[in-house]
Amino acid sequence: MRVILQRVSKASVEIEGVSVSEIKQGLLILLGVEEGDAQEDISWLCRKISNMRIFYDGNKAMNLSLKDVDGEALVVSQFTLHASVKKGNRPSFIKAAKPEVAIPLYEDFIKEMEIQLGKSIKTGEFGADMQVQLVNDGPVTISIDSKIKE
Repeated sequence: MRVILQRVSKASVEIEGVSVSEIKQGLLILLGVEEGDAQEDISWLCRKISNMRIFYDGNKAMNLSLKDVDGEALVVSQFTLHASVKKGNRPSFIKAAKPEVAIPLYEDFIKEMEIQLGKSIKTGEFGADMQVQLVNDGPVTISIDSKIKE
């Protein structure tokens, strides 16, 4: 399971010109589910994300977590995070989980993030053609892979 975290001052998702989700200060979480991902990937990632100290404290040091700042989260499914560009110029998405596997894991990820944060989170729509807008605060962008755990 891979995520791209973007610390944002605001972010939103539109589908066919209609706004479906929007947040203010918090994290835009782009989530890619891979074949072989399981509940342990979700648990590890959600704990890591909700406790990651990437928000400024009063001294302009990144010492505060999403929980500490009572920030919001917006989760958007993105199978392209598992693109392989090893051969040729057309990415392969063979590592990305098929919808019948990915959708339940995506939904479990959302539920676990809500438990970790103690509040509901916003989402895009799995498999939809979405327009995502954001103001990256910092900019701060972090990539995490539950299989690598760097």
